[in-house]
Amino acid sequence: MKNHDTISRRNFLKTSAAASGGLLIAFALPVRGEHLPVAPDLPKTASLNGKLRIDEDNTIHIILPKIEMGQGMWTTIPMLIAEELDCDWNKIKAEHSPPGKGDDFKKSIFITSTGGSDSTRSEFDRCRQAGAMARVMLVTIASRRLGVAPEACTTDNGFVVAGDKRLSYGELATEASTLPQPTVTLREPKDWKIIGKSKKRLDSPEKITGKAIYGMDIHFPGLLTAVVAHAPVFGGKVKSFDASETKKIVGVREVIGIPSGVAVIADNFWAAKKGRDALKIEWEHGANESMDSHQQLEDYRKLAQTKGKNVSQKGAVKDALEKAATTFEAEFTFPYLAHAPMEPLNCTVKISEDDCEVWTGTQSPILHQAEIAAFLGLPPERVALHTPHMGGSFGRRGSFQGDWVMEAVHIAKITGKFIKLVWSREDDIRGGYYRPVYLHQVKMGIGADGFPNAWEHRIVGQSLFTGTILEDAIAPNGIDYSSVTTGAPYSEYVADYSFELHTTLYGVPVLAWRSVGSTHTAFVVESLIDELASRAKTDPIDYRRAMLKKHPRYLAVLNLAAEKAQWAQPLPAGQFRGIAIHEAMGSCVCQIVELSIENQAIRLRRVVCVIDCGMAVNPDGVVAQMEGGIVYGLTAALYGEISLEKGQVQQSNFHDYPMLRMNEMPVIEVHIAPSTAKMGGAGEPGVPPIAPALANALFAATGKRIRKLPVKL
Repeated sequence: MKNHDTISRRNFLKTSAAASGGLLIAFALPVRGEHLPVAPDLPKTASLNGKLRIDEDNTIHIILPKIEMGQGMWTTIPMLIAEELDCDWNKIKAEHSPPGKGDDFKKSIFITSTGGSDSTRSEFDRCRQAGAMARVMLVTIASRRLGVAPEACTTDNGFVVAGDKRLSYGELATEASTLPQPTVTLREPKDWKIIGKSKKRLDSPEKITGKAIYGMDIHFPGLLTAVVAHAPVFGGKVKSFDASETKKIVGVREVIGIPSGVAVIADNFWAAKKGRDALKIEWEHGANESMDSHQQLEDYRKLAQTKGKNVSQKGAVKDALEKAATTFEAEFTFPYLAHAPMEPLNCTVKISEDDCEVWTGTQSPILHQAEIAAFLGLPPERVALHTPHMGGSFGRRGSFQGDWVMEAVHIAKITGKFIKLVWSREDDIRGGYYRPVYLHQVKMGIGADGFPNAWEHRIVGQSLFTGTILEDAIAPNGIDYSSVTTGAPYSEYVADYSFELHTTLYGVPVLAWRSVGSTHTAFVVESLIDELASRAKTDPIDYRRAMLKKHPRYLAVLNLAAEKAQWAQPLPAGQFRGIAIHEAMGSCVCQIVELSIENQAIRLRRVVCVIDCGMAVNPDGVVAQMEGGIVYGLTAALYGEISLEKGQVQQSNFHDYPMLRMNEMPVIEVHIAPSTAKMGGAGEPGVPPIAPALANALFAATGKRIRKLPVKL
């Protein structure tokens, strides 16, 4: 098999004996993936940062800098290593790696941060090589002990076998660690025994039995709980506060002011919460007090009437629109969305004289390590940052500013106590760092054949990456490429087009949300294509086939979805279908929604989903991610909306920012398309197509187009 690594084997891998015996192999995870642009001054290689350790008791430890947050990475990465290592799957233990010494922060942030459905596809060759090298070293030692040629040895489930003799990896590991690094050849796909076969998740037993430790579970003697009263308006400050009633509450220990508000420290969460409720605070709301969701859209609408920064352009779109046989205009609006992971934010901090220990669920541990170290005046290696299990993230724990982390550190520093900061659900919903509000204005020109020949498209919204460490890579020269779409691949069919962006400054903190810009761009593009098909009186799948005839990957998932959903067969009376297709994170996903309208309410009946993600390392994991993405996307499409009046967020908990309930769930069928395409991600691509497929089904049912989310019949 061809090896696509761009780094030398010598830099790629090194071996050493673990302090307690055994074999330790460290391997490099890349900074730069072909699918993700990064700042041009960053090197292509990184220091060794992943580890495979084989203990003398046969336990296999796989220690990774990438973060498991529910997406299944702790299973797929070990599968890659186990494929080449031939180890006992039940002996594998996956673990988070602590941040490094922080001596190469700008490089390390790309290695240790997790996002973009990136982990498995970026490590496919490297992790397999680590397993192959360990296997070769173990076989070499076994052959010496048994007095046979290495070629006479085979490996099986954690043992080296020669005839009727078997030696376990554990008893070979320490001696194997003294060998020089070998040159290895990776197995051909036809010889794979694990990759491409479904495996049960390695982290499931702990989570099912309650043994898994989450951030909320951290506890040790002397630990106090803190909650923070935040300003009701973003950017607001405390003018004064009266804590006299708070201090009367049993369990409350201290009340202090911190940069983000007023912290109440108590023996437990309930006492801290009651204490916060009893606070009397006078706030200085500041300039953001006038923020209003309705006015924001009006401002965006006016801005969209003017030319934005050019993202991509072909031909003369103005002239083409004037000459088009038919034109139509459409406006789409999308609200702020909270991430709402089931486990709200929390952080535990223990500061001593010369070091600091932190426990928190985060997608970017080294970023927070550096931030804490700078604040405390410590070298980064004196900040130990532990990453426990996470009860979801969807981007929220990927904050570049570590807002909740630094709150906890401030409180611990000021009080001199061991502190666990806990955000309530209300803190989470009202705390900001949302998917931004976006407005799209589109003008389409249609030729006599019913297909578009002119496309003018303007997008207005806040940037996710301007002012962050990723600005040069993703938002250079004032254009945040996570905010925009070029209409691909449909725009390739159009003779004249223009895609423009207005990036706004607004007082609400924003952050990437599961599937990032595709959350809104997919909805607009797939709604437009569906409307064009309707205007042309053409079946929406046939219309897409015509526009995608030069894109076999799209056509493959489109046709497979149509087959599995039996699109050509009529549905029972009162049931309707809608379709959407979108490529994100290197994977192409098509979804078909079936629904009915009953008692003036939407009843979701069935979703058929087809994904082409290239090689599906763990098919069951891919299916699970598609199912989760569909639930997440439907929740946002039907209910997701954060709105502001007089600068204040109007939603607070799941009663007014609801989740999709079990009785509302459709039947979901997921099919993985056979593919030789380059591997794509699975954690996020299932989200974008579901909202436009839903909207297109609703058009089939009602004859009305959905231009605004969430859906309101």
